[in-house]
Amino acid sequence: MRAMSALGLLLVVGSANAAVQNVDCGRLLDVKAGVWREKVTVSVENGIVKSAAPTGAAKGDIDLSSQACLPGLIDMHVHLASETQRQVEALRSTLSLDAADEAYRSVPFAERTLKAGFTTVRDLGATDGLNIAMKRAIAAGSIPGPRIFTAGTMIATTGGHGDHSNGLSRELGKAKGRPTPYDGVINGPDEAREAVRARYKEGADLIKITATGGVLSQANSGQNSQFTDEELKAIASTAKDYGFRVAVHAHGLEGIKRALRAGLDSIEHGTYMDDEAIALFKKTGAYYVPTISAGRYVADKAKEPEYYTPQVRPKAAAIGPLIQSTFAKAYKAGVKIAFGTDAGVFPHGDNAKEFAYMVEAGMPALEAIRSATLHAAALLDQGSRLGSVEPGYAADLIAVSGDPLNDVTVLQKVTFVMKDGVVYKR
Repeated sequence: MRAMSALGLLLVVGSANAAVQNVDCGRLLDVKAGVWREKVTVSVENGIVKSAAPTGAAKGDIDLSSQACLPGLIDMHVHLASETQRQVEALRSTLSLDAADEAYRSVPFAERTLKAGFTTVRDLGATDGLNIAMKRAIAAGSIPGPRIFTAGTMIATTGGHGDHSNGLSRELGKAKGRPTPYDGVINGPDEAREAVRARYKEGADLIKITATGGVLSQANSGQNSQFTDEELKAIASTAKDYGFRVAVHAHGLEGIKRALRAGLDSIEHGTYMDDEAIALFKKTGAYYVPTISAGRYVADKAKEPEYYTPQVRPKAAAIGPLIQSTFAKAYKAGVKIAFGTDAGVFPHGDNAKEFAYMVEAGMPALEAIRSATLHAAALLDQGSRLGSVEPGYAADLIAVSGDPLNDVTVLQKVTFVMKDGVVYKR
């Protein structure tokens, strides 16, 4: 099969999916059994894996016989509509760019993510419906990118992490008007319910809330609790009514505990969790999504005097370095972990660096890969469709040179990417 650009491949997506394609893998990682299967041919039809069987005498359509193949990877925490930049430039963009400008700028972020081997992502918040529009564009074949499950607009409280009117002058704030639950800003249980319903209306797949302060918002605290127990219970019950899982941004301890007690599904970052919080994770079955990459990146950038605003810099310096050790403690204690990076806080396409940080903190490479395949798929309620290469699953396949179980950094150099039976990188 002759190499093509991603856009060229998109033009022939129908014909590519219609015929059976046979991909000869030198070895294929069986993530469920935790073993390599040598010389396997993966047959793909209509974007679905038809079989994964020992390679026969006939050569397949795609020769990866010198490569190691794995299921497409899943990143459970990205923000594809934006990417890190000096905050003075970010603030200038807020004043001068329209949503359409941001949409066009974000297209390469999606393609970079896909070509890095991440065939599925969970996008946890953007303004102006940009992540929902991107999801639709990718699903329609208009632009190349990963399969997206999106939270649409994240839900915050007034002045909290996720209130995008933070840092604006009184005049600009008045011009924009008071943010409403439709904008993702709530006060009280009734508005919390309204915000969940607004996400349903806008086409979100899940709910994202910001239960504590955050690093990059123009606000003083990076860890204070920002939702009451009553607000969290209202979100939990309404999300359940609408079939939503709830992802919870939380650095601070009290916010983590409140969210877990409310029965919410995943904690993102989890920086200041303690033994009591770990016990709540295990009692409730909630997942932890660490985002070590974001912590490392903001800690490094905090050393540059002009990268972050004076309000953000001390938060980045204090919180960023802690996430890796928190992850190590949570993994050792047996907390369920799903892979997530917070890409957008750092450059898109560098997602696979997270694997090295996880291994560095004590998680075996196989378990790190499972966190980005089996466990991530389970948190998405897609365990019978994503995260493995076997009959009936989406034909998401990547390849690398080398053995990621011995050197997980080879996942930073993906040589082949197939999503839904279409080749995007070869």
